[in-house]
Amino acid sequence: MKKFVSLLLALMMALCAVGALADVAADIEAGQALSHDELVEKAKAESGTFVVYGNTSRISTAAEEFAALYDITVESNNLKDQEIYTKLRSENGNSAADMVMIQDGAQLTDAIDEGLVLNFVPAAVADVLDEADQQPALVHQYINKLFIYNNLGDNVPAIKNVWELTAPEMKGNVIFKNPESEKVNMNFLVMCTKDEWADKLAAAYEEWKGEAIDLGEYKNAGYKWVAEFLANVTFGKSDTSIAEEVSQETASGKIGLFVLSKLRSSSVLTDNLTVAQYDASAEGYEVKPFAGFMYPMYTMINTQATRPYTGMLFIEYLMTQEGFQPWGKSIGAYSPNAAITVNEGDLTIDVWKDTLVMEDAEYILDSFEVEDFILQHCQN
Repeated sequence: MKKFVSLLLALMMALCAVGALADVAADIEAGQALSHDELVEKAKAESGTFVVYGNTSRISTAAEEFAALYDITVESNNLKDQEIYTKLRSENGNSAADMVMIQDGAQLTDAIDEGLVLNFVPAAVADVLDEADQQPALVHQYINKLFIYNNLGDNVPAIKNVWELTAPEMKGNVIFKNPESEKVNMNFLVMCTKDEWADKLAAAYEEWKGEAIDLGEYKNAGYKWVAEFLANVTFGKSDTSIAEEVSQETASGKIGLFVLSKLRSSSVLTDNLTVAQYDASAEGYEVKPFAGFMYPMYTMINTQATRPYTGMLFIEYLMTQEGFQPWGKSIGAYSPNAAITVNEGDLTIDVWKDTLVMEDAEYILDSFEVEDFILQHCQN
């Protein structure tokens, strides 16, 4: 009898989830046709606290400013990626977030397929965004992690070619957050094994060494670079701590791969740091074949949302100059909305896309064996 009751409850929960998905999907379809004023009216008609999950600390600032603008009670939560995905799978109804801001396109693709989240593209910005930034999920911003080095002393690692980071003298001087603890870092390394980047790495090796690459045991140049890069890496706890460490006066010869926006932190001695790509652009050359990587941050509506119209209004707000300000006021975050320009002295999003490794969710999802390879080399 108990087993029957459990099965019945599970079936009822599944049916409720399907019903919620259909209701929120219908709301989003209706919301696509609403004007801004109509969307505001619909949002204000909803009751309860508007709940937001985001894996960026600045989500709280944006949520507070949104709440003040529209007189809406907001609860914002700054969580790690995996925490958000876990909550999306475990929470139901009133306990769930209405809207999420999240990274890692591969995991997000799974979440979309599972019916956990739904996409909403505000009509106000649809015409100014590239199609690739609208489907299957709306990109709110791009974030870059770059090679940034300590510019003090006689052994400045001003790299022009990423193979330089595999040289014996660089062992222990390259600092990176463990890809096992942050999925976007894992995604970057996986992408290096894709034929497109493996071919570029092979060409860069030949340019560096003056001879064709000998792959030995490796499938392609991407696998070889990843293995030899990781052999020299010291793992940092966070991008903030990495930026702080590399910027110290005692850190001559060190180079980090971390989020550019960390240069805004008062704890980082920015005068002691040089961004490899900034230096390359100023001197008229490129870091071969990439100067770091860049990944999207997405906004999505939870299929369990109790305030879906408020979620849509918040997404519309986030895509405006005002709503993007918590991120756009400093370097390292780039809106796909061309009307929102980059900060003075920074490079444009188009330049970054041409010089950085970008995520390919489908390749990452099909590359579990590559992740195993990377994890094995993280133990070295």
